[in-house]
Amino acid sequence: MDIGVFIPINNNGWLISATSPQYMPSFELNRQVVQKAEAYGLDFALSMIKLHGFGGPTEFWDHGLESFTLMAGLASVTSRIRLYASTAVLTIPPAIVARMATTIDSISGGRFGVNIVSGWHKVEYSQMGLWPGDAHFAKRYDYSTEYVRILRELWETGTSDLKGEFFQMDQCKLSPPPSVPIKLVAAGQSDRGMEFAARYCDFNFALGEGVNAPRQCIDVPRRMLAAAEKTGRDVGSYILYMVIADETDEAALAKWDLYNRGADREALAHLLGHAAADVNTEATSMAAAIQRSPSPINFNMGTLVGSYASVARMLDEAATMPGVKGIMLTFDDFLAGMDNFGQRIQPLMTCRSHVRLAA
Repeated sequence: MDIGVFIPINNNGWLISATSPQYMPSFELNRQVVQKAEAYGLDFALSMIKLHGFGGPTEFWDHGLESFTLMAGLASVTSRIRLYASTAVLTIPPAIVARMATTIDSISGGRFGVNIVSGWHKVEYSQMGLWPGDAHFAKRYDYSTEYVRILRELWETGTSDLKGEFFQMDQCKLSPPPSVPIKLVAAGQSDRGMEFAARYCDFNFALGEGVNAPRQCIDVPRRMLAAAEKTGRDVGSYILYMVIADETDEAALAKWDLYNRGADREALAHLLGHAAADVNTEATSMAAAIQRSPSPINFNMGTLVGSYASVARMLDEAATMPGVKGIMLTFDDFLAGMDNFGQRIQPLMTCRSHVRLAA
């Protein structure tokens, strides 16, 4: 079972609250997080790309770094852990992303992959004059399909001459090629998003849901397995959970209660309003998951709150879901959270026994 960390590339991580840890993103913070992850035997680190925050008193996600630049820097100060950067497909042409990825592949020694972000947060793109109109909500995976086909052609053959609805390539060239096949990941929760991931990606990231209910999202990896079966490809799910841990269940639950009481209502109103703007939202999509949460201070991602032993047990439980190939973690406090995971939680996990044996 792979374990990875969703690193804090934007301020305050994934808690939209005035009472949660408050911090700005920096290379130094992310360097420490990823080097700790590598030292504790984690398998990968992924950085998202967000280009417009939600405001509010906490200025949630108003401050953020750029994903490829950050991962290039992290590649130079790590040696084993896999690194994934995210591309917002409406912002950077695929031929440039292909070359950027090949460059970071060279820096990392073949440890680099790309997360394809098809885009649902309209204001991220409209602020730059890049929003193609609300028809993009329905066509975003068609757009991403052409985008990924160009990436694959350039990496595998050095040339793309694709003539599509969105891109017109004219014997586009790329050299040198990457040292190893560059893995692609997506984060589709809708049926269409999973169909895209099953056909063109190697893994699919998806939200867990609920508090202390690690298998509540069991239908998500099951649907991904069904989509992959139709394509004949081996594409599994990486499920996202937030860990809030302490010495006792009561202490951890007290922190979670504190964070909820400090919810930044103004920033949440922005989030929920823009999630609702996707008029093509399927009931299974990420935007729908955000909207149906009774307490969306962490995007309704699966939240594991408890003692170190309780969290280890719940992570082992999540690992038993069919189709789950990995788990991606966020923390309320990333530096303390990485140490607590590596020293107090992971040693108790059955699905990570191979890490203990390797050590």
